[in-house]
Amino acid sequence: MSETERALASDELTDRLTEVFDLVGPLYRRTQRKVEHDVAVEGLSVGVRAALSMLREHGPMTVPQMARAQALSRQFVQRMVNDAMTRGLAETAPNPAHKRSVLIRLTDRGLTAITTVIDRERAVLRQVGDDLTDTEVDACLRVLTRLLDLMGDVDVE
Repeated sequence: MSETERALASDELTDRLTEVFDLVGPLYRRTQRKVEHDVAVEGLSVGVRAALSMLREHGPMTVPQMARAQALSRQFVQRMVNDAMTRGLAETAPNPAHKRSVLIRLTDRGLTAITTVIDRERAVLRQVGDDLTDTEVDACLRVLTRLLDLMGDVDVE
């Protein structure tokens, strides 16, 4: 392949990746609105839903760990955690790795609430149908993961 052909192929790939970004933004915003509507039924905000979901997936975490994982400010995550704790959905636990930094963990009530929300979201996702293959979803995940890696860590403080 000549230098010109490589440059054209690279430009075509760049154009296709731009199409991905152009879809991800509206998808994210529509999904956020849908989640806001659905979690309102449970009395949760999108931020609290995200915090509970992380704890469900990863187990007890510190607020800074949660913030880094989601590229959010620690202050925002702390507010969401405080809201969850006020509602009895999360609680603090001792952190064996650090005496002054507590772990946040789900309560039984929090696990029930986030499981209900996720089950409802999964029911919506089932509506995608059978026309997507595992190979297509794997390719989508690979591309989005590469793009996320490309953007690197973002300082949100």
